[in-house]
Amino acid sequence: MVKPPIGIEVVYAAVDRQVLLSVDVASGSTVRDALRASGIGQHFPELDLEHCPVGIFGKVLSNAETQVLAAGDRIEIYRPLLADPKEVRRLRAAKAALARIKSDSQ
Repeated sequence: MVKPPIGIEVVYAAVDRQVLLSVDVASGSTVRDALRASGIGQHFPELDLEHCPVGIFGKVLSNAETQVLAAGDRIEIYRPLLADPKEVRRLRAAKAALARIKSDSQ
């Protein structure tokens, strides 16, 4: 007996635009299979769909080649971070501390 296809979503947000695609894939498809079938690469040719970091509903996947999808899953493709969030917070705190010191001395 052939299983019916399942509906999933594939989403990617570039700096200037975002795309959410609803896709039907064969039951038993992996995340990488769904990425290839979605056509998202046509919208963003710069994406390396074979190696880009991905997750399902905000949970990063360690092995997208073997992760089987369930109906209703949303695959999220992640961009590389341009700045380390910890470093950004540290710099912001240092700037705020410097501003407090300047305002206290006046």
